Amino acid sequence: MTDQKLAIIVLAAGQGTRMKSQTPKLLHAIAGAPIVVHVLSTARALDAAHVLSVVRFERDRVAAVIEAAMPDSAIIDQDEVPGTGRAVEQAVAALPDDFDGDVLVLNGDVPLLDADTLGAFLAAHRDRGSAASVLSAIYDDATGYGRVVRGENGAFDRIVEQKDATAAELAISEINAGVYAFGVGALRDQLANLTTENAQGEKYLTDVIGLLRRAGSEVEAVAVAEPWLVAGVNDRAQLAEAGLRLNALIVRGWQLAGVTIQDPATTWIDLTAKLEPDVTILPGTQILGATVVATGATIGPDTTLVDCEIGEGATVKRTDATLAVIGRNATVGPFSYLRPGSILGADGKIGTFVETKNARIGDGSKVPHLSYVGDAEIGEGSNIGAGSIFANYDGVAKHRSEIGSHVRTGSHGVFVAPIRIGDGAYTGAGTVVRKDVPAGSLAVNVAPQRNIEGWVQKNRPGSAAAHAAESAIETDEH
Repeated sequence: MTDQKLAIIVLAAGQGTRMKSQTPKLLHAIAGAPIVVHVLSTARALDAAHVLSVVRFERDRVAAVIEAAMPDSAIIDQDEVPGTGRAVEQAVAALPDDFDGDVLVLNGDVPLLDADTLGAFLAAHRDRGSAASVLSAIYDDATGYGRVVRGENGAFDRIVEQKDATAAELAISEINAGVYAFGVGALRDQLANLTTENAQGEKYLTDVIGLLRRAGSEVEAVAVAEPWLVAGVNDRAQLAEAGLRLNALIVRGWQLAGVTIQDPATTWIDLTAKLEPDVTILPGTQILGATVVATGATIGPDTTLVDCEIGEGATVKRTDATLAVIGRNATVGPFSYLRPGSILGADGKIGTFVETKNARIGDGSKVPHLSYVGDAEIGEGSNIGAGSIFANYDGVAKHRSEIGSHVRTGSHGVFVAPIRIGDGAYTGAGTVVRKDVPAGSLAVNVAPQRNIEGWVQKNRPGSAAAHAAESAIETDEH
């Protein structure tokens, strides 16, 4: 049920210069989704009446991602006045005049903070009736963070920034996580008192906390259970750390749901992937995008699946596949490359060093080795000989080949599209098929073999081959 007394503000206006990237920081991805999308997903889970995202740097790119992930989120454009205080000020001004609930402020670069943690934080804020609450964390090394200073009775006193802290305050391990809950009335009152009269010329949201304390309002600090929950992403190293942490949680979640994952350290699974119980994941495997793996399937080792559908009991080994469908009890690999549009039927096989693209391979059909199948349709129970090539491009346009059911093609065949091979037909080894083959026919176009005796001795005199040939001939004569 929607919480009509809750508004969430997502701060997404920062530039993120430490990423050293042309891509805005919040659009860098972990577990298959941009950082800011993780934050929006958490906001959605809290079911707030209002979600407002404040943008500025690369405004259009960031706004497009936010709108796609959460269409009902309001986009607020921060003006030329810098600072988190100004961002919140503009977002609060966009709330309905009669909104009288709580405002939860989230940073768009903190992707691991989950809805359960925030729900408990919000509940504590409301139970205590505080004007504001600060989410905090205990860090072994708090260098660089604002410290939460408490009084003798343990109650929140103030936030002191690193550059302003005394030696005693620098020894404090409790840090300000930059996540806040405010009663909207108190927040509106104090936002009006913010100024840019500081070294950076910005409106700081932390100044609201100081203003509330000086006005005698109650402010609480609530520490999270695990400090990594509030870890921000400011550079590529922190991006990798957040990704590693989230992946570990995802992998463990699937293990507890009945999936066998032999080596969690080398297994990567996106949040959007779906696995059924009794799937087995072997080392070095990546299951990415919207990939779905049915029960009993074995994936890996050394396999990457992107937006694929894997049927029950299928085996996919040492394979790179994108937008492919693999049927029940089918086998793929090792060393197969399935490009978009590859569909393998039940009990089918795509084998060693085979590449497929925009190809539908029917139930029980096999492409065992060393072949390329592009823009083709193969019926049921057919076998494509080793070293076969579907020549689908004439230099201008792509064309399709149709291979019927229960067809047997010889090794080292070339199928020059567009062609059709009828049901039950055969092709000889080394055949180049340029025209249709009727059902039940044998297609051959290889010239008769001709042996030129004595060629080696005449043309390669003195060579090892010539000596071997001469010895063999003498042996045969005797």
